[in-house]
Amino acid sequence: MFKIMVVEDDNNARRLMETVLRQHGYEPIGACDGVDALEKMESHHVDLIVLDVMMPRMDGYEFTRTLRESGSEIPILMVTAKEGLQDKKMGFIIGTDDYMVKPVDEEEMLLRITALLRRSRIAADRRLQIGKTELNFNSMTVTVDGVSGESLPKKEFLLLFKLLSNPGHIFTRRQLMDEIWDMDSESDERTVDVHINRLRDRFRSNEDFEIATVRGLGYKAVLKA
Repeated sequence: MFKIMVVEDDNNARRLMETVLRQHGYEPIGACDGVDALEKMESHHVDLIVLDVMMPRMDGYEFTRTLRESGSEIPILMVTAKEGLQDKKMGFIIGTDDYMVKPVDEEEMLLRITALLRRSRIAADRRLQIGKTELNFNSMTVTVDGVSGESLPKKEFLLLFKLLSNPGHIFTRRQLMDEIWDMDSESDERTVDVHINRLRDRFRSNEDFEIATVRGLGYKAVLKA
């Protein structure tokens, strides 16, 4: 069960989020501000943080900055009443992973949490071995049969890592967009097609896998061995 920390100074809003998370199989941990959150994180494992911005003692920006400076990579979904571009920019610059504007739509929040947790799991695995092909997440390189690794652009690497982590599983373009591109990205689903074509060109002669199109649905990785 994933543990989600909800950092929100409004008691009613925090309890509502906790209830929604609990109903969908998550274990919520409540905190009333950044100071309270840091104290509770000393004794609780946390998989993801839903974070309000405007709070007493330590606001969301300061909390995020403190967490990132300590080396923590816990996914952060920032929630705020501010919807200006500068506010979003500030959040992303200091290290938040995604951004929602109040009032929070519960379904959208759950979708974003799911996407962030999936991305986090991809990052946590770090290495993936498929036959003689090895993907190294830290360097975003692909090594084939011991030959020096080829460095891929970030989106291409994440896309390939996702498909090869789940061979045979069909992913729609929308699923891939939500997990690998930011949900607020102006890119459309055709971007996925472009990246898939680039990957096919790169690994056309690979003996371990291929990327198959499932007509009307999306894409899947097919293992050859």
